[in-house]
Amino acid sequence: MTTRQTIAQLFDLSGRGAVVTGGAMGIGRSIAYRLSEAGAQVMIADIDLDTARQTAEKVTERAGTRALAIRADASSPADAEKVMQATVEAFGSVDILVNNAGIYPTSPFLQTTEQLWDRVLSINLKGAFFYAQAAARRMIEGGRGGRIINLASIDALHPHVELAHYGSSKAGVIMLTKDLALELAPHQILVNAVAPGTIMTRGIGGEAQARASAGKSTQELMDEFIRRLPLGRPGTPDDVAKAVLFLASGAADYMTGSVLVVDGGYLLS
Repeated sequence: MTTRQTIAQLFDLSGRGAVVTGGAMGIGRSIAYRLSEAGAQVMIADIDLDTARQTAEKVTERAGTRALAIRADASSPADAEKVMQATVEAFGSVDILVNNAGIYPTSPFLQTTEQLWDRVLSINLKGAFFYAQAAARRMIEGGRGGRIINLASIDALHPHVELAHYGSSKAGVIMLTKDLALELAPHQILVNAVAPGTIMTRGIGGEAQARASAGKSTQELMDEFIRRLPLGRPGTPDDVAKAVLFLASGAADYMTGSVLVVDGGYLLS
């Protein structure tokens, strides 16, 4: 019979090596903080190395556990291998991968170019596939299972105008999550996804400003978002980070192939 763990033990990630893609800022940075606070050593993989280094320093200072930064393109299979190898060399293992990196450019369907389509799918979906593949290889070699957590979106579950390319990429992430959960279960690698709703980050602010130039102010757009939210507020990066921490922890030991929606009730409206 399995010994009952305390809450502290369930959320203790000490001795685990974690990778967070796109971890330099926004949601990724909050995820790195939360995993580190739980005891994990975190590799922050980001195309912006300077900001990633700054975040790694702050994470180490704030959480007291080791965090490192590495420059990596989220769409590159070669960089995925590089990141995982560097993580094993630095921390001894890859136990947790958070595929957080992604882009969110709005574009009307009739104006979306092949170049934009390819860029969005390459970063949001292809990258998640190959980073998961590289991480799973190390997890299998380590022989103690692992966690892969993919960032999807409610746009994969509910259509929005000017986001056909983005929603398609995130719908692909959900099916990728389910396929990998099935295939990797014999190795005790649990694969789940988090589907955030409206989360206030610098990127969301930029999109709001871009739309504001088309006729609505940034505040008007934000007011429209908030009116659709039963909880009456947009989400914060930490709202997503706490969900990721749950899926990385022992509290989610019997979950795989699941999609955890973090949207303030948006899909209910």
